[in-house]
Amino acid sequence: MIPQHRNVGPVRLDLFYRDAYVDDKWIGLHPREFALMWRLAEVPGQRVDKAELLSDVWRLRHEPETNSLEVHISRLRAKLAISGLGWLVQTHQDGGYFICTEARSSFTAFSRERRTMLDRSAPITQSRRPDQPNLAECHVQRTRID
Repeated sequence: MIPQHRNVGPVRLDLFYRDAYVDDKWIGLHPREFALMWRLAEVPGQRVDKAELLSDVWRLRHEPETNSLEVHISRLRAKLAISGLGWLVQTHQDGGYFICTEARSSFTAFSRERRTMLDRSAPITQSRRPDQPNLAECHVQRTRID
């Protein structure tokens, strides 16, 4: 019998909804992102190589000449980073990926920074040179060309 849920640290994967949630908030995973996370959650802490992921998630028996796997992993990490969990999916030094079972401080700091950038209500604190215009104060004037 296939389980309906899998818990990976603070993330709960729901097979029925094909999504994951943290602190009662849905993450909003793409179907492939969910399939990747579900596959990696089968063996947390263990490496799953690229060929296995392509076979199990994409149903491919050959290695395509695209970086689709890397793109989906990147998007999955970005969505997890919003909740401070960007460290959860790691790249293995021998290739492939794995679910990390413990938080890494550098990834936690990155997650906090990314959350701040994605939070629309947070003030922009980007430093700029005095000779650069403040884009928030700029107004674009449209002219009609006949």
